[in-house]
Amino acid sequence: MPGFDIFDTIDTLRSKGESFCVATVLRTADVTSAKAGAKAAITGTGEILGHLGGACVQRAVRASAVKALSSGDPQMIRIKPSDKVVSLADPDGVQTFKSGCPSGGTVDLLVEPYQHAPKLVIFGDTPIASALRAHATLAGLRVCLPKGTVGEAYSEFDPDDLPALGIQPRDFVVVASQGKGDAVALKSALQSPARRVSMVASRRKAQVLCDRLISLGMNPARVEQLKAPAGLDIHAVDPHEIALSILAEIIFWRNIDKSEEASHDEKTA
Repeated sequence: MPGFDIFDTIDTLRSKGESFCVATVLRTADVTSAKAGAKAAITGTGEILGHLGGACVQRAVRASAVKALSSGDPQMIRIKPSDKVVSLADPDGVQTFKSGCPSGGTVDLLVEPYQHAPKLVIFGDTPIASALRAHATLAGLRVCLPKGTVGEAYSEFDPDDLPALGIQPRDFVVVASQGKGDAVALKSALQSPARRVSMVASRRKAQVLCDRLISLGMNPARVEQLKAPAGLDIHAVDPHEIALSILAEIIFWRNIDKSEEASHDEKTA
């Protein structure tokens, strides 16, 4: 690859906001085309940018990258000849993959995931929305607010074109419009792929809005996923206290989601 620089490639992927993995060859034994120190980036679609070795190594790296991106944890893997593999992991705990390559070499790699922090999409230009965006930024979330309500420090989105924001299931959406376009904002939020959606509203108000969405054809199962009122019950009173309760709930969700994903990976490994 003339002119290829793995660090430039990594920087480009980061600037695009994409999730990816970086695989590094740690050690090789016997004959193999992989070289210790070689690096490559593996995109979310499985494309390998860089050279790590032959097809057997590439298959193993792709599989490990999927697992690393799902769990958020780095993966140590070893590819070695089929006749030398007796279990899914070697005595030192490293996950093993079978290689059918005639060279008969062994390759150890470290596959490290890179993911930007989850997005926090906030509907509304209210005191609670303002307090939440300030606290969430300090917590490292990527805050997104409707166009016309933010400065350069935040990402903007068009409430009428939420899909353009590229929301993923791991992101969070909070409806804090508080009487200004609540129904439209809630509909848009629940139509997003975000697994966690909450609303700053009383249970009664949220139920009325949810019943209306169901009557208009929205899937009841999706509507039931709404959390309202938003936030943990810490007896919050002013906007900053309410914002902190919402942020605490988001952090709680993020951590339990990670734990559940890790548990699932262990059971299916």
